[in-house]
Amino acid sequence: MTIDIQEILGFLPHRYPFLLIDRIIEFEPRKRCVAIKNVTINEPFFQGHFPGHPIMPGVLVIEAMAQAGGIIMMHELPDRNEKLVVFTGIERAKFRAQVTPGDQLRMEINVLAFKTRAGRIEGRAYVGDKLACEAVLMCAVVQRVPEAKASAKSPIDGDPNRVAAAAAAVTSTE
Repeated sequence: MTIDIQEILGFLPHRYPFLLIDRIIEFEPRKRCVAIKNVTINEPFFQGHFPGHPIMPGVLVIEAMAQAGGIIMMHELPDRNEKLVVFTGIERAKFRAQVTPGDQLRMEINVLAFKTRAGRIEGRAYVGDKLACEAVLMCAVVQRVPEAKASAKSPIDGDPNRVAAAAAAVTSTE
C-alpha cells in the first residue's frame, strides 16, 4: 500500500514548511511504514544551516521519522481530525551521516508498542544504503484544540498528566 501527498495531508496536520514527508511507499497498518522525503536546496532551513555548507538539521530528520510514525497512529483513529500525535520521548538517537540537498531521505519505521492513546516506534533514516539517523520515539495521542482556543491553551494544558500517563503506559509494555 502506498500513500501519496494528498492522503498524507489528510492524516497529518503539518503543512509547509514543516511537513517533512512526501510519500509513503510501504505501509502495514499498526506495524510498519517506509516514507520518503526529497531534500531540496529550497528547504527554508538551509538558509541558516549552514550557509555555504547546507546540512539538514538532525532534529528535522527525527521529526520526519516521527511524522511517518504519526501516520501509523492516525491511520487507526476514526476521529483523527480531532486528534494530534505529540512527542513524549526520544531515546538512543544517533546521527551517522549528513543529509544534504539532492538527497532522498528514506525513513523505515517499525512499531514497538501500539495503543490507542500512545505509541513507541523505532525509526531509521537512510540516504541510499547509508544509515543517516536512528532513534526510538514515543508519542501520545491528544485532543486537538480548536484554533479559537489555541492561543489560550495548548493541547495538553487541560490535563498535564495525560501525556506522562500515556508515555508510561506504552513504556510499561516492554
